[in-house]
Amino acid sequence: MMFEGIEFLNKEMFWQFLLLPLAILWYVFKHKKQTAELKISSIKGFKLTNSFLPKIKHLLFALRLLALALLITAIARPRTSDVSSKTKTTRGIDIVMAIDVSASMLAKDLLPNRLEALKKVAAQFIKGRPNDRIGIVEYAGESYTKTPITSDKAIVLQSLNNVEYNTVIEGGTAIGMGLGTAVNRIKDSKAKSKVIILLTDGVNNSGQIDPKTASSLAVEYGIKVYTIGLGTNGMALSPIGITPNGAFQYGRVQVEIDEALLKDIAKVTGGEYFRATDNKKLAEIYNEINKLEKTDVEEFKFTNYEEKYRPLVLLAGLLLLIEVLLRSTLFRSFI
Repeated sequence: MMFEGIEFLNKEMFWQFLLLPLAILWYVFKHKKQTAELKISSIKGFKLTNSFLPKIKHLLFALRLLALALLITAIARPRTSDVSSKTKTTRGIDIVMAIDVSASMLAKDLLPNRLEALKKVAAQFIKGRPNDRIGIVEYAGESYTKTPITSDKAIVLQSLNNVEYNTVIEGGTAIGMGLGTAVNRIKDSKAKSKVIILLTDGVNNSGQIDPKTASSLAVEYGIKVYTIGLGTNGMALSPIGITPNGAFQYGRVQVEIDEALLKDIAKVTGGEYFRATDNKKLAEIYNEINKLEKTDVEEFKFTNYEEKYRPLVLLAGLLLLIEVLLRSTLFRSFI
């Protein structure tokens, strides 16, 4: 479209277009008044010419009318605007995700299993935190840092994708060890807000650090802990053994989560406890944490305006000049 991307600063000026029909009526009325008539019985004594000029003399008025329309449009101040923006993070958040990778995380009450469901949701959470630094801690019977806190989301996402059950670290569920490692990883952070998301599907049954001791350390360093209990209510299809060919043997197992402990950790550190019983609930929990932990971002917008009225004025002036020249030369004998 001709005016696509163009805004008019003085739109009210377009009301002047109502003058154009009046100008046309005035021209028609004036033309009739100025046209002389001579009645004669015969024109045999007159020499006829085939000049086309009398036929197109209304072109002069058309040029003036078009020039007037261009001037009205110019007065309406057409312009284009180019908006650019800069964002400045005024309050960053450092987040460590402590993930339980014990064998029970392969239970199939979430699809395709708890661990894969978690990885999918956690990846979306990470992508939605472009202004924050994120790290990953893995734990089972012991714990270690998978990825230090970093602002490089590609590294974090690749690390998360590589999280899987393995037999390298000791079996069991050491919630205290997982939380302690996460605290140690984030405690020296200079961020205004420090957060740990601790996820488990069991009870603390191994490790050298008591979970309450680890939560006390989190309080001391001003770290907020959100805890998530992962697993359906009742029985779940979980690994109960390994077959001779190395594959897991599954059976129905009662889901046991130490919710009292997880609630206590969240409460003393100023966080919240959540229970994820299915894929949808797990996604909702991470969305809720995403809303609770907002990063303040200041946005600066810069607008560059480019005025478009000058070509219209120049074109209108050119049309008026053409009209004057034609009126003074070719059409001089007919006006």
